[in-house]
Amino acid sequence: MAERVAVTGASGVVGGAAARAFLARGDDVVAVQRGPLPAGLTDLGAREHRADVAGSADALIEAFAGCGAVVHAAARVDITGPWEEYERANVLGTRRVIEAARQAGVPRFVLVSSPSVAHAGHPLIGAQAERADPASARGHYSRSKAMAEAETLAAHDDRMAVTIVRPHLVWGPGDTQLTERIIDRARSGRLVTIGTGAALIDTTYIDNAGAALVAAADRADLPQVRGRAFVVSNGEPRTVSEMLTRIARAAGAPGPSRSVPFPVARMGGHMLERVWERSGREGDPPVTAFLAEQLATAHWFDQRETRRALAWSPEVSIDEGFARLGAHYGGVAPG
Repeated sequence: MAERVAVTGASGVVGGAAARAFLARGDDVVAVQRGPLPAGLTDLGAREHRADVAGSADALIEAFAGCGAVVHAAARVDITGPWEEYERANVLGTRRVIEAARQAGVPRFVLVSSPSVAHAGHPLIGAQAERADPASARGHYSRSKAMAEAETLAAHDDRMAVTIVRPHLVWGPGDTQLTERIIDRARSGRLVTIGTGAALIDTTYIDNAGAALVAAADRADLPQVRGRAFVVSNGEPRTVSEMLTRIARAAGAPGPSRSVPFPVARMGGHMLERVWERSGREGDPPVTAFLAEQLATAHWFDQRETRRALAWSPEVSIDEGFARLGAHYGGVAPG
């Protein structure tokens, strides 16, 4: 049966994917964000509700009234910036959203997180959703999301069941966080591989991420889901080189132009992070130490438990995703 659900951060990549998936099956979606909602979502029937997740509780309680579930996707996702901004948006914001959901009587709560909360820089091969660890998480974003996970799990009780979903490397049409950054670099001749480019990585096509969040919201109060964290991906590991090349060519741009040794990229990333922090520069540096690790280190996940618990599996394969990406950008989707 259709129900009312609230999605924070619906103007973002993952929140938007979740909102579209709820709307596609006829749910009443309340989209909560600070700025205007994209026209595509309002056209589909989403109801806009302006609120700052770290601001007034009253605005959030009003948005969540009558909702059967809240999917909390709003977050600061930039690579660099002052810690205080990550703490406010991702830690305090999560705390406020949880408190408002509880006061509004919402029975199911889903936090959108990231596998980086449990990544200390070593390879992840067939990994599970390990415990989030703020002490070892790399960078402000990962550390703040690890803290947000702790806030979420502490809120779990008989009145409100919580679960955490960590979509891994989401990509697809409309994604500005990963897809368009790769394409922009490719078009300007700045797309490179770190090391050999042969590391295997999991990724998640954008529509699959949205469908997984719907499944988690539906099943958050079941014994096999409540109080747990799940990594979500397509479950089709590919090499970094293949992913970069195929995303670039889907937009008619060339693949990586050269390779940078991993130690050089990591050292350069550390240096650039310090420059950005000290100067307060806007935007992200060309590379960070964490990004270098992500592009040079294998990280893929065993999806069997996730699929059993959520009763979900990806509907869009990697190859179909590239075909859709090529149709969107007018490029090609090489096999």
